[in-house]
Amino acid sequence: MLLKKSTLLTASVALVASSVMASSHREAPNITRHPTLDSTDFYAFSSYEPGREGYVTFIANYIPLQDPYGGPNYYAMDPYAEYVIHIDSDGDATEDMSFVFNFSQMLPSDNEGVALPVGPDDAQKMIKVPLKNVGPVSAEDSSAANFSEMYTLEVVSGDMQSGTRTEITPAAGGMFKKPLDYIGNKTFTSSEEYQRYADTFVYDISVPGCSDMGRVFVGQRKDPFVVNLGETFDLVNYVPVEGDSAPGAGDGGGFPGGITQDSANDDLKDKNVTSLAIEVPASCVTGDGNGVIGSWTTARLPQARILNPDATFEKPEVHGGAMTQVSRLGNPLVNELVIGIGDKDTFSTSHPSEDGQFADYVTHPVLPELLNVLFRDAVNDTLGTSIDTLAPTNFPRNDLVTAFLTGFEGVNQQSSVTASEMLRLNTAIDATPAEQQSAFGVAGDDLAGFPNGRRPGDDVVDIALRVVMGRLCYPIPINGEDTALGLCEEEDASVGNVPFTDGAPVDASMVDSSFPYLKTPLAGSE
Repeated sequence: MLLKKSTLLTASVALVASSVMASSHREAPNITRHPTLDSTDFYAFSSYEPGREGYVTFIANYIPLQDPYGGPNYYAMDPYAEYVIHIDSDGDATEDMSFVFNFSQMLPSDNEGVALPVGPDDAQKMIKVPLKNVGPVSAEDSSAANFSEMYTLEVVSGDMQSGTRTEITPAAGGMFKKPLDYIGNKTFTSSEEYQRYADTFVYDISVPGCSDMGRVFVGQRKDPFVVNLGETFDLVNYVPVEGDSAPGAGDGGGFPGGITQDSANDDLKDKNVTSLAIEVPASCVTGDGNGVIGSWTTARLPQARILNPDATFEKPEVHGGAMTQVSRLGNPLVNELVIGIGDKDTFSTSHPSEDGQFADYVTHPVLPELLNVLFRDAVNDTLGTSIDTLAPTNFPRNDLVTAFLTGFEGVNQQSSVTASEMLRLNTAIDATPAEQQSAFGVAGDDLAGFPNGRRPGDDVVDIALRVVMGRLCYPIPINGEDTALGLCEEEDASVGNVPFTDGAPVDASMVDSSFPYLKTPLAGSE
């Protein structure tokens, strides 16, 4: 039986429509002031790279909307911040294990940087170069780089504040380094050569308590998220229903005037992100739970920042005070389309165990009502119907609570159930090979996909649009058979079986099928 405890419907309902549509790009007022700490997407899935059965991959993407040509400084991580991937193994909405990344930056020549002789011999001066490289860079030779980033990696066992911290180092020795961003093809020759260079920054790691080795990579990647971003936030400036009889059919046999699938609808097709990817044996993260884990990512800064009036590369500012969370992301698009503007920064700084404070945003979600206001009259006129409301009428929205806050019993519900907003993954469900994955995850009869974790090829926009409009009130395919979930009734959702979409297609073929899974970033110059 699926969970129906009424006590969860108020305190837990916390961000259900959470996954309502997309990824977290500039999702709250304060985080727009800290783009290097802005988490854009978070993924947690059973590794589907051949030969990596029994592993789990986590990917936290940061620094949104990177234009590949964004030089000369491109997109370095914040050296004063902590970037964290949290894992709850037992369902109490508190982290049991966390991976903490801290970054540092360096220039060659004792942080002075490369200098070139300028002027005639009798008046020559050594002048510092303004660029991040002074020649080609390759997997074999990085000596022309005029900037480098390193990072440390720690695992925290238990609570972030009081748990035990243990440093993780590369299995082969040395230190963790981050590749230069993909400046362009005069620097790196080609995308193949850049990827060969970036591959040298994939490190084998030994995680305390794990019998097998893990892997880690930090670096720039092509933004894997696909979304009709601009028109969506312009009061959904398109008809969000499939206009063809089937996606990609090109026959106009769907909803009259409905949007059709086209990669041109993806506003992120020319953007990069910075990825923190780590792969570890599933047995290391499940703890004493039932094999289902919850996870999310956060970024933290020291509480106080004092700007240096005589800033230098080494000391542009001084920080002090307790580490303070400034961003948070589990399921996609929680803060953008669920939380009211006045509470967005509160959500960014909150912990999953505190999510009861946001309950009203989910028990009475705004997005379905907004879509109803925008499209009900047009739908009735087009179809000659008299639908009272396009929005689901089952309150509180137990279907959404189950999908995004508690998980489905027997699928991705943890051994203890504490309603909270995090990405839940059943590590006991085998990964689906890339070529067999459904972009619609569980709703597409693929139990290894969203909302059972999230893979880069899962179309969370379309999935979440349909779920928030009542798809779970209708039978969904499970092991090939349409199955009623019992969470709500068909009459509760007048358009719950409608193929809502933003018209921006995504599937597993659009990402890689091996760690770190995300594609080579786009070049700043061809």
